[in-house]
Amino acid sequence: MPAMGSATMFEPITSPMMLPVVVPLLAGLVCLLIPRAAASLRPLLAVLAAAATLALAAPLAWPLLGADPGAVSTVSAGLPTALVGATFEPAPWLSLRLDGLSAFILLGVAFFGLLIAVFSVGYFKGRERQREYYAYFLWTLGASCGVALANDLLLLLVFWGFLGLLLYLMAGIAGPAAAGAARKSLMVLGGADALLLLGIVLYWQLSGSTRIGGAGMNGVGLALDNAAAWCALLTFLAAAFAKAGMAPFHSWVPEFGAHADAPVSAYLPASLDKLLGIYLLARCALDLFEFTPFLYFLLMLLGSVTVIAAVLMALVQHDLKRLLSFHAVSQVGYMVLGIGTGTAIGLAGGLFHMLNNTLYKSALFLCAGVVEKQVGTTDLDRLGGLARLMPVTFVVCTVAALAISGVPPLNGFASKWMIYQGVIESGSNGVAAGGLTWILWLAAAMLGSALTLASFAKVLHATFLCKPSPLVRGTAISDGKPSMLLPLIVLAALCVVFGVFAFQVPLDLLVFPALSFDRSVIGQGVWWSGLATTLILAAIVVGLLVYWLVLRKGGLRRVATWIGGEEMEHVYLSGDRAGAGRHVEVTGVDFYDTIETLPLVRRGYALARARAFDTYDLTRRGTGYLVQGLRAMHSGVLPTYLRWFIAGLLAVAWAMTQTGA
Repeated sequence: MPAMGSATMFEPITSPMMLPVVVPLLAGLVCLLIPRAAASLRPLLAVLAAAATLALAAPLAWPLLGADPGAVSTVSAGLPTALVGATFEPAPWLSLRLDGLSAFILLGVAFFGLLIAVFSVGYFKGRERQREYYAYFLWTLGASCGVALANDLLLLLVFWGFLGLLLYLMAGIAGPAAAGAARKSLMVLGGADALLLLGIVLYWQLSGSTRIGGAGMNGVGLALDNAAAWCALLTFLAAAFAKAGMAPFHSWVPEFGAHADAPVSAYLPASLDKLLGIYLLARCALDLFEFTPFLYFLLMLLGSVTVIAAVLMALVQHDLKRLLSFHAVSQVGYMVLGIGTGTAIGLAGGLFHMLNNTLYKSALFLCAGVVEKQVGTTDLDRLGGLARLMPVTFVVCTVAALAISGVPPLNGFASKWMIYQGVIESGSNGVAAGGLTWILWLAAAMLGSALTLASFAKVLHATFLCKPSPLVRGTAISDGKPSMLLPLIVLAALCVVFGVFAFQVPLDLLVFPALSFDRSVIGQGVWWSGLATTLILAAIVVGLLVYWLVLRKGGLRRVATWIGGEEMEHVYLSGDRAGAGRHVEVTGVDFYDTIETLPLVRRGYALARARAFDTYDLTRRGTGYLVQGLRAMHSGVLPTYLRWFIAGLLAVAWAMTQTGA
């Protein structure tokens, strides 16, 4: 009897749907208990636990994703739990649900967790506070799996809030310099979590349930026909936007990315937070609420503004990690824009772009981590010439930079092209309000891609291609440890595979099953990356041919360095003081700085420097004014307090008489 009782007691935590949550949580606890003498076991335990999480998640997720939709029920029949839209509920407060969308997110969370665990082995070797880092890392992995599987909004909120605390703790691993960024991140995400709690209460009052399970895009969700329903939705959107790093709750991402360790930035703002934030937004659209044309219009407006505003800020950054952080914000705009189209191809494109972003953005942050580990800085002014010294990192960074810029045939091109088509379709079928405003959203999305490419031309030149800075010349630099290079190579390879074989691999096996779509719902939207790639290569060949013909005729002339009218402050000079043999090498650090003088954006940059768009700073200043006002009213003079007391009594008495209480 005792044995049977024990089996029953432990059945909830040994269920296949619970194991991806329980295993990393317990492994993180073990990391804290490992003594200092066996500290070398912590990285190994983290990698093994992350690999075990992926091994446990894959059998749950893959029957829903990799199989033909009609065969899913047959495939999953032999598993311990029914996986197709089924729930696991051993207790009233513990309800899990696995469907196509949650399986997609669960698999992504586990996969990126394993890559970051492997990279962290080399990055954190010899660093202090590894005990805390690996514990927080594994707890983050377990809590993220919990968010993906939660079938109750209150359970989701528990995991969601735990993730906010862990993000604060992981940022602090970087030391005192990251304290401000950690505090800001906690305040922004914590405030959004408080709003989410309010929204869940409102949702429960209006719908009578906190369960997430719904009936799909055309199914029954909470109708937005009253103010309370709109308030509930807006709180959910605030939580999703804050987690994903979407404007106007984005300001924590650049601070966090600039000061936290690169693996932490790649793990949270670049991958997990994007997956979970967009997951919550997708759940709102698919299961929880009935979106209206005005709401779709609002999402496309916010998405377009985020794309342009964030990439303009990225253009003028001089720190590699801060520049990448602004791009992390900009890319969320594309995801929200895709979902905001209200079309099948737009929704699929938004989720596909979410997946692609985690690939190339994680690769870029990890490349920055390798550079930081080898050179000791990510200040673009102090880099340069690393292509020859770090060839693998250079190639991976180039692939990821082209992918995020939407250059075919890489994955960023495929998902952005789907979003473009979704925007066009939204204008033709009238899903979103706004008439011809879809033209503006399309122009903003395409301009954002062009500006992204321009900013990464700056990154690649300043970091890898220009003349080495004195710091680089005086340092022994290489690509680093194999454990750091392996995740980079995997991510770069997936950027290529997910672009060249977009339909065959990520869309047919992951995105469409997650949404219960097949190719037919995409309609007439068609793209072929091979054509775009061929045209680009043809243009390059023609340019080289023209250059060769001019060179052959002796038509070239040598002049002083000229960069299209830009005035450069940071250049490397070689030669004697009189100027004989003087050579100017453009570093690229100050590329596009003069964009800040353009009339259309000059005021925007000035307001950004004044933190006029920073919700955290605006809230902090507003709270300060309120506190100062309250202090002024509390003068310590007894008659003043008596007047306030009498005024309050009169107000309460009036309210009671009006309500009949």
